Amino acid sequence: MTGRDLMAGVFACIDNTTLGTTDTVASVEAFCRKTRSMAMNVAGACVYPRFVPTAAAVLKGSGIRVVSVASDFPHGQASIATKLEDVRTLVSVGADEVDVVINRGLVLTGHYDEAVEEIRQQKSMMEGCTLKVILETCELPTKELIETASQIAIDGGADFIKTSTGKGSAGATLEAAGIMLNCIKENVKKGKKTVGFKAAGGIRKPEEALRYAELAMQIMGVEYIVPQTFRIGASSLTESMYKELALL
Repeated sequence: MTGRDLMAGVFACIDNTTLGTTDTVASVEAFCRKTRSMAMNVAGACVYPRFVPTAAAVLKGSGIRVVSVASDFPHGQASIATKLEDVRTLVSVGADEVDVVINRGLVLTGHYDEAVEEIRQQKSMMEGCTLKVILETCELPTKELIETASQIAIDGGADFIKTSTGKGSAGATLEAAGIMLNCIKENVKKGKKTVGFKAAGGIRKPEEALRYAELAMQIMGVEYIVPQTFRIGASSLTESMYKELALL
């Protein structure tokens, strides 16, 4: 695989993201039109819940999936009833994928079965919709806790496990990514489904994104770098990678 081929493959795995506190219907519409106008498709466009109908309308027929966030993003501290209603609403208004936040409080206090059940219930509301579970690894201070949170998400039915909200004290790290990918690999060895991986938070340069792809290939194989199993959550990265691809 050439350097350009890998970069093009990673570009196709981007969830182009706008999760700003000043987002408006007009700004999200413009963001989605710009995303759609590129000669190469990204995997998805990620927006806050209230903008899902706008994104769905602009992106209809493009092949770009509508992604949103739930479960009291970025904190994950809402009641399970509120979380389920959020997910149900997002699916009903056109979200193709929902990134939910794991309850870190349950993980940190050893209430693992309850954490699994929260994710399982959210998954049950998402028939035909992709579930990504955000671990917020910067709030899981040990390798063992990152492994545990990864396993909880997988046991709950996650289609992807994701490093970060992008709103925490730190974003994605290669160390955390390696732990998560190895957990995915061990589950595959046990006959479980191949769960996807999403790196998000602080990935701004093409060379940074490529490091995550190279790590994923090292652990899971070249065939893993497709939108069905690999994603990069990004905002400024998208345009810089697109421009770099045009120059190669």
